[in-house]
Amino acid sequence: MKISAFILSVFFMIFSAPVQAQEGYAGSWEMGLQKPASPLKAQIDEFHSLLLYIVIAIVVVVTLLLLYAIIKFRRRKNVEPATFAHNTLIEVLWTILPIVILIVIAIPSFKLLYFEDRIPDPDLTIKVTGYQWYWGYEYSDYDGLEFLSYMVPENEINESEGQRRLLSTDNPVVVPVGENIQIGITSADVIHAFAIPAVGIKRDAVPGRLNQSWVRFDREGTYFGQCSEICGTGHAYMPIEFKVVSREEFDTWVASKGGTLKPLEPVAAEEVMQEEIQEDLQDDNLGNNPEGDVENSETPAPDFEENKLKNPNVEEENVSNPGK
Repeated sequence: MKISAFILSVFFMIFSAPVQAQEGYAGSWEMGLQKPASPLKAQIDEFHSLLLYIVIAIVVVVTLLLLYAIIKFRRRKNVEPATFAHNTLIEVLWTILPIVILIVIAIPSFKLLYFEDRIPDPDLTIKVTGYQWYWGYEYSDYDGLEFLSYMVPENEINESEGQRRLLSTDNPVVVPVGENIQIGITSADVIHAFAIPAVGIKRDAVPGRLNQSWVRFDREGTYFGQCSEICGTGHAYMPIEFKVVSREEFDTWVASKGGTLKPLEPVAAEEVMQEEIQEDLQDDNLGNNPEGDVENSETPAPDFEENKLKNPNVEEENVSNPGK
């Protein structure tokens, strides 16, 4: 009975997965990766499929070789064991074949890494800051457009509006479709990780450091993510929600939020975000040490040599009484 139930569950899981596949988040009984919503995610999926085929081929070949050796060289058929110890052809093959496999894997791997690391000219720049346990977003191209985003409590979820438990937020990030978006990621307290599986983004948010990524959404919709680095008791309650709309809808949303486009300046967005992080760090240092650093203090540090001249017995007392 248990075996039959297991077989039925596997059957329904396999054949119902394509029907129940969701957009922007993992659905119930869904198999495989989420449907790609960006060029980066599409290339990641292609590379994943290539590795899967290579692994399957290796497993099949090794299994057949094991079965061949077990059957052909079984004890009943080979009463007298063979006396050879080496085979030059086999040794050459098992040295060359792994090298060829690694080259086949390395070439598309390097291409993918370059495509992921190369940030094209951005049409929009967003600075993401991780907090315990919520996210902050700042649109660097606009004045007055920044907000905090918290998870919608379970008792307030409205599924008719497309909200999802542990995934929906009270302030989703709105971005235009088909445009290059540069994302700067940092943290204000502990290490977090900003991850949206449908677009292939996963970057650590480290205090005092600015990690960067980019994305270009291929189609409109709502895409969810979560913090992917254990950051405390509220780690599971740090969802990410992106709403992808047309450029016209995006401009309308920006106007409704009171944001105004900044004038063009010959300063890279990365430099602007780095300056903002340094300012935040300076503010934190001043808050932790309101009297300022010792180096900048007007009170000079005690001079040991001067005290020694005034009291020549200081060094002798310290030597004779090391406990002081």
